[in-house]
This record gives sequence, structure tokens and C-alpha cells, in this order.
Amino acid sequence: MRDAVNALTVEHVSHAYGARLALDDVSFTVAPGSFSVLLGLNGAGKSTLFSVVTHLYAPKSGVVRIFGHDVARESGPALSRLGVVFQSRTLDPDLSVEQNLAYHGALQGMTGRERRERQKILLERVGLADRVRDKARHLSGGQARRIEIARALLHRPKLILLDEPTAGLDIKARADVLAIVRDLARDEGVGVLWTTHLVDEIRDEDHVVVLHKGKKLADAPCGEIVASVGAAGIGAAFTKLTGAREQEEVDA
Repeated sequence: MRDAVNALTVEHVSHAYGARLALDDVSFTVAPGSFSVLLGLNGAGKSTLFSVVTHLYAPKSGVVRIFGHDVARESGPALSRLGVVFQSRTLDPDLSVEQNLAYHGALQGMTGRERRERQKILLERVGLADRVRDKARHLSGGQARRIEIARALLHRPKLILLDEPTAGLDIKARADVLAIVRDLARDEGVGVLWTTHLVDEIRDEDHVVVLHKGKKLADAPCGEIVASVGAAGIGAAFTKLTGAREQEEVDA
């Protein structure tokens, strides 16, 4: 039976690079219209999980579903409901903003008119309607990121994944990008999975999945995680969780 409730279901997913286990039996869900955070240090397995969810990698074991569609067996219906912002910059620098969006729209089967109408709305939302004719190479890092977010939402997905989307941005650009994603997710009812190692990007009401050395250590609303370990905030809770895990590994 299809899981028709969750925007994303990750079920017992494991993945390895040779003998190194990058993901170890990871399971969690993202509810429709929710803002969920995948929190972990560099090397925790966040990008590997991101690649499995987007069907760039096939997991060693486990299943990923997007609105009930198995990503491996029903990749078309699954991925058509997904928008993606990768950690590395992916705009073509020699194309204009509009050309970058047009290319994505064509890949998604959008008509020119549909794409232009949607493009206008999204560029206004991200505050860059006046840069539509500019080549991508002339955008700042924060502006390029906002265009990538608009592009990811162009085909009206109901789930968007963002892999360390504020990496390399200054404080203001980070705040702008985060606010834009939160607003768009709220207004369009899009489920969000935001991967980060920065605890200051997390709100108390966010659902948080803590990933450490390929293992899931916590999976609950931020406030519940903080309370469960008796910490003052999510940063202290993260330190307690990962410190406890590291101590267990040392003792073993």
C-alpha cells in the first residue's frame, strides 16, 4: 500500500562506499507542508542521503518514497513531485536567468507560457525580477542561490530538498535565503527538507533529524529533542547527542 500521507518517507536506508558505511539503517519522514531539518556535521552522511533521495545513488538497502511513489521503481512520478537545490552551484554562468529557468521548464515539460507566468511570480517572490535578462555569472552568491530556489519551485513540486543551501553565503544572504524558503513553503504548502550543520538555522517548531556518522540519533520536533536530553537549546542538545554516541563508540 502506498504511503499517501508523507511527502517523503525514508525507510531503513543504508549505503556504503566500498567497505565504508555512509548510511546505517536510516528512517524518517517529512510531512506535507512542513519544514524539516537534517542536521549533521560534515561527513555525517547528509549529502549521501540527499543523493539517494534524488535517485543519484541506489541505496544498498531500504526504500525511499515521495508521496507514496518508490523513487527506484517509480522514478518519474516520484521525481516530478520533487524540487532540488544542490550544495554546489548549478546555474549555467553563460546563460541569462531566464534561459536557465527556461531550460529547467523544458525538462519538466512546461509550456513556454506556463513557465513565463510561473517565472514572473517566483522571481518577484525572491526579489530578483529585475535580473531576468542578466547572465548568471553576474549574480552574487546569495542572488544565485535565490534563483536556484525559484528554479526548483518552477514546476510546482510539493517537496523541495536543499543541501547546505547557505554554504559560502554571508550572514545577511543566509538569513534572506532561509526566510524565502520558509515563506514559500508556507504559502505554497511545500514540504521542505533542509540539510545543514548550522544550528542557528533551526527554529523551535522545526522537525529535526540528527544524523551522525551515518546513524540517526534523533527524529522529533526541535523542542522535544532539546527537552529529551535536558539541554538549553538545540546546539547543546546536538553536542550531547553526538558526544554520547562518540563515547559509546570509544567504550565499545
